[in-house]
Amino acid sequence: MPFRLGLPELIIILVIVVLLFGIGRINKIAGELGSGIKAFRKGLQDDEEETKKEDDSK
Repeated sequence: MPFRLGLPELIIILVIVVLLFGIGRINKIAGELGSGIKAFRKGLQDDEEETKKEDDSK
């Protein structure tokens, strides 16, 4: 049986999460997650630049 979530179910889950953690904590977690994603992308770009430099020097 497939497990599907509709809009009402997602809203209920969101309300429960807000009640458990609070708005401030959710904002902090989202900010840290965003910072982690930015750092990951920057690391990928730096790695690609290093690879290009190594290829150019050969």
